[in-house]
Amino acid sequence: MPSTEAPIGAQKFVPEGTRELDELKAAAAGCEGCELHENATQTVFGRGAASARVVFVGEQPGDIEDQKGLPFVGPAGRLLREAVDAAGIDASNVYITNAVKHFRFELRGSRRIHQSPGPAHIAACRPWLVAEFALLKPEMVIVLGATAAKSLLGPAFRVTRSRGQLMPWPASAQHPGDFPAADVQALATIHPSAVLRADDRDAAYKGLVDDLKVAAEALSR
Repeated sequence: MPSTEAPIGAQKFVPEGTRELDELKAAAAGCEGCELHENATQTVFGRGAASARVVFVGEQPGDIEDQKGLPFVGPAGRLLREAVDAAGIDASNVYITNAVKHFRFELRGSRRIHQSPGPAHIAACRPWLVAEFALLKPEMVIVLGATAAKSLLGPAFRVTRSRGQLMPWPASAQHPGDFPAADVQALATIHPSAVLRADDRDAAYKGLVDDLKVAAEALSR
């Protein structure tokens, strides 16, 4: 049974003075900041270029990502890569990660059914995002879906109202030692898994690509 105690948070597992993403990833493998580590196969850390101009932040790893230990390698990840290419974003300048690094699920027979992480899981895992951003220093953050938006842009942010709009990194998301670069741009859009669930998948995919084209045009300037 998962623990019912309040999460202790990831901060105590984040090494001080880290200068390399690989070192951060190795430390994250031992994270026990919340109860999700008890049933997940492994921590799924971010991946991509250390010099990335763009950071994509999703919700959490899925079943396939949990097994392989890499973010966005399942169907949603393949769709995202197609959308990134279609929008004209250089994939070599991309780093991709999740707001929560462990897979939250409910076991039904032999199937592991995705469950969205709760506010306590988002808060507990936030120090890993803080540490990733501190090393990456991106020009733009693309937020995928509601969970990532709540983690990065605040609980009042609604992707459905503000998707595809470039915005400066909001002051409400800046805290000492957190995400201090005020010149970072942010853009929110739907999570690629929402495209896969959509009744009109073609229209949903076009909407995702159109949102990413806004980011691509800004980066080209």
